[in-house]
Amino acid sequence: MSETEPRLLVSTTGQELDRRILPSRDRVGAPLQNVAAPSERTTASALHQFNRYEIKYLIPQDRLPSLRAFLEARMGRDPHQSTPTRITSLYYDTRSLRFYWEKIEGVRFRRKLRIRMYGPPESIDEDTTAFVEIKQRVNRVTQKRRISLPYRDARVLCDGREEPLGHGRPGFVGEVLTLCRTLDLHPTAITTYFRDGYIGRESDLGLRVTLDHRISGRDRDFYLGARATNHFIIPPEFAVVEVKANDRVPTWFTDVSAEMNLTPVRISKYCKAVEAHELGGRASQHRRDLPVPGTAK
Repeated sequence: MSETEPRLLVSTTGQELDRRILPSRDRVGAPLQNVAAPSERTTASALHQFNRYEIKYLIPQDRLPSLRAFLEARMGRDPHQSTPTRITSLYYDTRSLRFYWEKIEGVRFRRKLRIRMYGPPESIDEDTTAFVEIKQRVNRVTQKRRISLPYRDARVLCDGREEPLGHGRPGFVGEVLTLCRTLDLHPTAITTYFRDGYIGRESDLGLRVTLDHRISGRDRDFYLGARATNHFIIPPEFAVVEVKANDRVPTWFTDVSAEMNLTPVRISKYCKAVEAHELGGRASQHRRDLPVPGTAK
């Protein structure tokens, strides 16, 4: 059975996306003082780790061909995403949506846990490679650490809260277990979309630009290989451009973004999934409409 075409759950207006909405008196939970931050030994381990600055833009789909032409002239195609690649991620959160609210409030140190897989759902089974990832924000720097496991072992770790056998990454696995057990994390939302990836070359080494489109999600059927119904959490006529740089965004991309009238936005696919499905009661009260690209803030 083929996957159901996503339905539209969101609308667009000219309201600003990144307004500070939630009053401090309404905060859900205290900071993660009872969960140990990753040690230097852990973060310097053999895990896949990325420390980057990220900037995101919202772009109408009809402008993507022009942007692709600019990127292909200055960058190389990511060999893992030389054609649009399906990415599906399962996010974990507390019952009170702590990670969601920390993002909304702009907490300077925040984390989120997810299982990410690549490829169409029908290609996913228990032996497919999955990535258990902790993505965290420290001030303006985004850090991502992850470990690859068979999907069954990723589920043992995040859902069963047990240590899988033979993983060889005790520091990172221990951190995931601490988060899951201490905060009672559970599957909360899935996001899925298609991504084109570009990587910098020559003087732009370390630069990465991705184009994410047909962004949808769901709040149930959390098996990543399920042929489940998804709903658009960002209107299908828009795509999200993510620029990731180790140090700074090159001048030529700044010029391109100005020429194409692209405005940086603060947008989280996980938060849009929470808001679109009105999870957690009060989240629907703080649902933020997408800005219209090219309009003033």
